[in-house]
Formats: sequence, structure tokens, C-alpha cells
Amino acid sequence: MSTAFDLTVWPDANLVSVVRRFIEEVYEKRIADLDAVARIALTTHELLENAVKFAANGSTRLLIETESVDPGSDRVVISVFNHSDLANIHKLNGAFAEMAGEADAFVYYQRLMRRTMKQPEGSGLGLARIRAEGEMALSLQVEGDRVCLRAQANVQRGHAA
Repeated sequence: MSTAFDLTVWPDANLVSVVRRFIEEVYEKRIADLDAVARIALTTHELLENAVKFAANGSTRLLIETESVDPGSDRVVISVFNHSDLANIHKLNGAFAEMAGEADAFVYYQRLMRRTMKQPEGSGLGLARIRAEGEMALSLQVEGDRVCLRAQANVQRGHAA
């Protein structure tokens, strides 16, 4: 069964947790695997939080699509679209290049945690966390100053009891 949520928000950090709880409640009713629901909620939170922090101006679009892969599973695709400045786009490209160089998501995440634990702010752990804890594949598309971050994973279909 295919579904989609398409939400456009103005940068507001207070909405990140609200949206996360909403998505978690929706998917608790669609997916029996509560671990998968937690991973979807975590990924939504991290992507939206990054978009709110690093959006250059204007709104952020959150699109969550679920499509059938086979009779027992769905693919969940979580995308965030926003405008960003060149400095942040450069950082994103660097983060993706670094992640691509490490096949083991948990090894990379742990190394990044050690490297950034003394930084006062902006640890840059969100994408690595999505990849490791969220067990999501990540992709990045940049067109001019428009950024699309996408996370996706297959989950077992089923209704929670």
C-alpha cells in the first residue's frame, strides 16, 4: 500500500519534535516492527533538524513516501528539501564523501563521535547516526542552492497489534 506525507514548514526548531511524534504515531499503526518505526522517526527528526538549522532562507519541505516492494515489505523514503548557502553545501558534500569512504556505518559513526565529542556545537553526527542507527541508505542531490537529502530503507509490512 503506497502512502505519502508532504509537509512544508518554515524553519522552526520547536516543530521538529512535534513532526517526529506525528510520524511515529502514524507508522506505529502501519508497521508491526516497532524498531523500524523508531528508525523512521529518528531519521525524520535528524533530517528535519538539519534542514531547520542549515536552511538559508524560506521553507523546508519534508516528503515521506511508502511504496510496496513485495507482498511483505515496503520501502520508506524520507526526503528533505531546502535552500542552503555554499558553505553548508560544501560541508554536506564533504560529509557524504567521507561516509562513502567507510563501508561500515557503525565504525564511521563511532570514529566521528570520538572526533567531534569536544566540539562545542555542530557535531555533524546526524547523517552518520541516520546511516548507523537508522539503518538507512542516504543520498544527496544539489542543484544550485537547492538541497535534497534522502534516506531510504525497506521495512516489514504489517499492522501493529
